Amino acid sequence: MDGLERVRSRNPSRRTGHSSIGRSLSRSSWNMEDVFSGSRRSSRVEDDEEALKWAAIERLPTYDRLRTSIMQSFVDHEIIGNKMEHREVDVRNLDMNDRQKFIDMLFKVAEEDNEKFLKKFRNRIDKVGITLPTVEVRFNHLTIEADCYVGSRALPTLANSARNLAESALGLFGISFAKKANLTILKDASGIIKPSRMTLLLGPPSSGKTTLLLALADKLDPTLRVKGEITYNGYKLKEFVARKTSAYISQNDVHVGEMTVKETLDFSARCQGVGTRYDLLSELARREKDAGIFPEADVDLFMKATSVEGVESSLITDYTLKILGLDICKDIIVGNEMQRGISGGQKKRVTTGEMIVGPTKTLFMDEISTGLDSSTTFQIVKCLQQVVHLTEGTILMSLLQPAPETYDLFDDIILLSEGQIVYQGPRGHVVEFFESCGFKCPERKGTADFLQEVTSKKDQEQYWADKRKPYRYITVTEFANRFKHFHVGMQLQSELAVPFDKSRGHRAALAFHKYSMSKMELLKACWDKEWLLIKRNSFIYVFKTVQIIVVAFISSTVFLRTEMHQRNLNDAQLYIGSLLFGMIINMFNGFAELSLMISRLPVFYKQRDLLFHPVWTFTLPTFLLRVPISILETVAWMAVTYYTVGYAPEASRFFKNFLLVFSVQQMASGLFRLIAGLCRTMIIANTGGVLTLLLVFLLGGFIIPKRKN
Repeated sequence: MDGLERVRSRNPSRRTGHSSIGRSLSRSSWNMEDVFSGSRRSSRVEDDEEALKWAAIERLPTYDRLRTSIMQSFVDHEIIGNKMEHREVDVRNLDMNDRQKFIDMLFKVAEEDNEKFLKKFRNRIDKVGITLPTVEVRFNHLTIEADCYVGSRALPTLANSARNLAESALGLFGISFAKKANLTILKDASGIIKPSRMTLLLGPPSSGKTTLLLALADKLDPTLRVKGEITYNGYKLKEFVARKTSAYISQNDVHVGEMTVKETLDFSARCQGVGTRYDLLSELARREKDAGIFPEADVDLFMKATSVEGVESSLITDYTLKILGLDICKDIIVGNEMQRGISGGQKKRVTTGEMIVGPTKTLFMDEISTGLDSSTTFQIVKCLQQVVHLTEGTILMSLLQPAPETYDLFDDIILLSEGQIVYQGPRGHVVEFFESCGFKCPERKGTADFLQEVTSKKDQEQYWADKRKPYRYITVTEFANRFKHFHVGMQLQSELAVPFDKSRGHRAALAFHKYSMSKMELLKACWDKEWLLIKRNSFIYVFKTVQIIVVAFISSTVFLRTEMHQRNLNDAQLYIGSLLFGMIINMFNGFAELSLMISRLPVFYKQRDLLFHPVWTFTLPTFLLRVPISILETVAWMAVTYYTVGYAPEASRFFKNFLLVFSVQQMASGLFRLIAGLCRTMIIANTGGVLTLLLVFLLGGFIIPKRKN
């Protein structure tokens, strides 16, 4: 306590000038009510202790100061009841219980408490004059076309697949036979996705919503023809790593079924890193120290804990689980077709959480409400709205028939129909635009439903406002042309006419490196994930080992040493037969890798495209962690068969045979993984695997002497 008093005496201005704590520690400011009020006196003692701890933290070196914070918790006291305890903690060493207590104390009601916390976060940023990096996405005259087959030629038959393969090979030489139809998916689309605003993408099915989201996230199929320009803060897609700057959240839920919800988000957080959080925290701490400001304990602990790289489980994961309502199922496996796991709605939220757990603040979200009820959708969109408004994020989200209360959470609307943008601008002017075109939304009709039906030829007539005039169908092209002369459309065109000033954008808002973490950290994360999956699938490896032991006993009884003679070449063929049988059995033992790899491929391709990790960080642990299992199976086979069959007793011969069996197992495992990667579906992979085994048996059996031909 003497050391803290010395710190207190050396830093009186910082302690008393702290506006967020807002309290004086001098006795002269106490009145008579304070003296006779035990609760107030204990509160001042707590405040005194907290201020002294902050002063002690301020004296630490910068590296330690950015990793040390104060954790508040309630403890039972015999006299005064619940007492607030202030404990100095290292954010790198927070255990699971500490993180859970902190989240439960801070976020009792997800929607309300999340907004309060984000306001505290924003106040801390604004207090020292820091401007958060923002991303403005622009697309100008964007046209996307595709060549497709029509009629029976488009059916996925065997004959058509063979023709497509042959024509693609001839296409490399500029030779083309098939006639293809030109399909325009997006036509001359222009717009701006502004930061700190929630933008809703509406449109009937097959209007091009997914294609627009994929184009903005730089994830389009390379076979499509793209015209126009897409920029982030004035930078073209080739000038930075767009896939790392933004994130596309698919409407398909692709996850590893054996991992729990928390493990899935933890792995995603480890691969995506902390982005600019640490740099922001460093600058924030420097300015606060210069200004003599002490931060609020909960905000400081959260920011420091979420800025630490390389931890297996981060506080940002617990926060994401809480705001998405996944904390009730965090320890349940995701599940798949063969394993029961979480529900479809929860799986959809895991898909969303997998991306928002990272530092990316530019999100393109495709139909995230599929499988969710309206109240859950409202809760998720509400939390995302708070994040966007208070942390300067950029979100473009497509929803199919959102509820009115969910629709009202958005700031801007983009209405897409038949590949053309009918309206883009503030939500408050969209009804006014269609009223100027002669259509009115009924009072009891949801605005979102009205917008998706008013451009349809079948449903448009019911919204015709002036019954005195004859109704005339207005095409999507006519709507798009009228919008250009509407005041919102004219303002949009004037904004697009002025190029974005790159000097206004912060360079930290964009990613210029392909991966957020070092290659060794990514390898460590993939290694831990692969080891976890091996433990979850331990039954398969135990069964394979037991199976090879049983077959080894059967092989020993077939080629028993008492029946194995060494008289002539015919007897030698029996030994060759036993060796060949052993090689075949050990090769078949690797067939299980085919189905395991097929089930893992969709997740691998998804994470590869999202730039979670390089390909080799996935393949290297997959190979290395199975080597000990292969050695165990080889030992089991050799221990049962070698001396029972009666091979040469020399140690050198034993280890040569051991190396041969081990090499065959590794070859078989690698071969079946390769087949899985090439075929990608279980039916085709099984066919390819059996065909490969047939070739091996034909070419790897008994050698027929030349004179026997």
